[in-house]
Amino acid sequence: MSNLTEIVDSLESSVGKLLERQEKLESANQQLEKEIDVLKAQKLQFEQEIATWSEKCHSLKLANSLLGSDQYKRETKLKINALIREIDQCIIQLSE
Repeated sequence: MSNLTEIVDSLESSVGKLLERQEKLESANQQLEKEIDVLKAQKLQFEQEIATWSEKCHSLKLANSLLGSDQYKRETKLKINALIREIDQCIIQLSE
């Protein structure tokens, strides 16, 4: 009978340790999920910043090309031609 008591005590001890370990793992899991949420928010913010800076960069390049800097002469000519085509389309639509 003593042997059976020792086995039951050993099982209770093991179950207690397992429950304690499960609680620790659940706590760690919750912390990791919170960290994932924070990192996702940061990623979204960085993506928005990248999009904003890319747009600003594009706008600056366009402004430089319209100003006629030597570096962007080809782009300036292409942009002017595109603007002329748009104006021609507007004139055609107005004359109809």
